[in-house]
Amino acid sequence: MSKIQEAFEKEIYYTEDVLHQTSSTSSTEETDRKGGDVVNIQNNDDTTTKSYENTPEERAYVRKLNKFIYPLIGMIIFVQFCDKASLSVAPVLGLNKDLGLSGTQFSILGSMFYLGHLIYQIPNQFILQRVPLARYLGVLLVIWGIVMGATGACQTFSQMAACRFLLGLFEAAAMPTLYLITATLYRRTEQPMLFGFITLCNGVGAAIAFGFSHLNNARGIENWRWNHIFFGSLTVLLGFFTWFFLVDRPDHPLLRLTETEQLIVKDRTKDNAVVTKKEFKYGQMWEALKELRFWLIMLSGLTVSLQNGGMLVFSTTFVLGLGFNGQQSLLLQIPSGMASALGVFVAVLLAHKTKQIIWSSMFMLCIGMIGLLILCAIPEGEIKLLGFYLSWAGTGSYALIVTLIGNNVKGYTKKIFYNSCIMAAYTVGNFVGPLMMTEHDAPRYLGGVGGFLAGFFVAFCCLFIVRILGARVNSHRLENKSDKETDVYLDKTDKEDDQFIFRL
Repeated sequence: MSKIQEAFEKEIYYTEDVLHQTSSTSSTEETDRKGGDVVNIQNNDDTTTKSYENTPEERAYVRKLNKFIYPLIGMIIFVQFCDKASLSVAPVLGLNKDLGLSGTQFSILGSMFYLGHLIYQIPNQFILQRVPLARYLGVLLVIWGIVMGATGACQTFSQMAACRFLLGLFEAAAMPTLYLITATLYRRTEQPMLFGFITLCNGVGAAIAFGFSHLNNARGIENWRWNHIFFGSLTVLLGFFTWFFLVDRPDHPLLRLTETEQLIVKDRTKDNAVVTKKEFKYGQMWEALKELRFWLIMLSGLTVSLQNGGMLVFSTTFVLGLGFNGQQSLLLQIPSGMASALGVFVAVLLAHKTKQIIWSSMFMLCIGMIGLLILCAIPEGEIKLLGFYLSWAGTGSYALIVTLIGNNVKGYTKKIFYNSCIMAAYTVGNFVGPLMMTEHDAPRYLGGVGGFLAGFFVAFCCLFIVRILGARVNSHRLENKSDKETDVYLDKTDKEDDQFIFRL
């Protein structure tokens, strides 16, 4: 066996099982890894470091962590989706008739949310590095909940446009904050599952919207206004829970760490290579901007998001155009949300089983392109509903694009910058998507659907190139692999740390 092959096998063990890193840069190590027991690592200075990876102690710590993270993050994503998607079900609940909106005005309302989303990404990346993340997110939840409730009082198109803009502005920080918390708390091998979970909880929102359609304008208030008032109030309440109960760092007081768990936290921090730094390092930002990988990932995130923006805003209207009535179109949003969730589940499961993030993302794009081809090629019939559902496979691809960043971008400022920029790309895609669904193309919207198909193909090509570039870097680093290890607290970037191996 050649030295390169030996190094490759050693590194696969490192990247997939995430062998810990020690801060010593001048030690040789002897490890004994048996049946999930603690690994003792003997250094030259006669000190012993323990790796707790996949031990009963670590699994107990992760279960404790999950109890605080999964329920609360699930609720945050749920209300964010419902608040954002409230416009898509509003026409069936009487919005367009009540405010006298035209098709073009409705498209503009869909895009105004993402305009606010885009603008806030610039200050957000500076704020994230300087504030407690849980309290920051809690305040934003309260503010956007108030805006959501106020949207139910709008009487004109201009008022609706202003509220949609503000809603997007204050929601903009949610996903980058949650991505950063995830990257801080979890090992790289654990992150795909949580990144995937972050994109779920869609189908239930559609079911609740169906319930609002049966209120029959209770107390003289239109159904679409009840929808906004309910979710606005829920969001404000969740903001207070987030302030007090969201765990945003591995040594959070709510976790009540034992001495062993404190050692586990240190070991996991070395693995995920994320150490909180309040200093904004402009050099890391410029390094990102000079990378071809950066632009390819951002372009793929943007083009995948075109379908999400267009189909999300026009989903109910689009299904109405397939021949279903209003309440049927609302009910059919439930399997639409479930199709999106299923796409994420399949993508994450595939990436977990194959250990291939990019290939799995590209596979989901292929499924999405099949769905969009059905919508383009078939003039009418219920088979178009299948194409509509298949097109949501792109959501799974996007979840893995975010995972790709979480697993492969090192350096605290650089990671924040990447996360902010992918959200900006996502926002631009969602802003442009509804504008591609022009009124004169109704009900098939061939121009928009064809554009979404082209976007998926562009993303497919970009991801393919990213994988080639990453594989070349890995090959070079494996050939020159040394026993010298990088101190994670030095906050080196993935480019500066020549021992860092990409998970592709």
